[in-house]
Amino acid sequence: MKVQCLNSSSIKTRNIIKKTFAELIHEKKQLDKITVTELVKRAEITRSTFYTHYDNIYDVAHDYELQTIELLCSDDLKLYSKKDIQNYFENIIQCLKDNEKTYKLLLSANESLLFIEKLKNIADQKIYTALKDSCTDKYLELNISFFLNGLLMEILKYFRNESDYSLDELLLNTKLWFEKLFN
Repeated sequence: MKVQCLNSSSIKTRNIIKKTFAELIHEKKQLDKITVTELVKRAEITRSTFYTHYDNIYDVAHDYELQTIELLCSDDLKLYSKKDIQNYFENIIQCLKDNEKTYKLLLSANESLLFIEKLKNIADQKIYTALKDSCTDKYLELNISFFLNGLLMEILKYFRNESDYSLDELLLNTKLWFEKLFN
């Protein structure tokens, strides 16, 4: 990303670009079908304004990924216990609820599976690190992987309008599954 110093005008412009990008990804379902020309026209900005902030469309997608990973998987959030992990799930669901419209747009694209995999790998490591010393299950890594894959796929289904469950119901069941699996 090009702009290093983000003043209020730059932040506003980047938000317009990202909002427009999210709308286009929802419509097109594929990142490679979105053009800078199409984005700047819809966002009502100039090409030079776009290129002041981003090198290409993939940079906008990467910016969204980084923002989401920062929100959901911050390295500042250390997990030391099962209670910390339960709170971690609550924070993730709250973040998803707070940004529901954006995630519905972004996660409708086919490329979202790669993004989901990145999130899974980060969460997997955080949870494994928190549980490895207190759990003697030789299948701990496998169980965490199955657990997170299931959870993230249910969240993906929710944002693609393919689920009958709310985020609150997913959170409740996540806590129940976690307790049963990692008791």
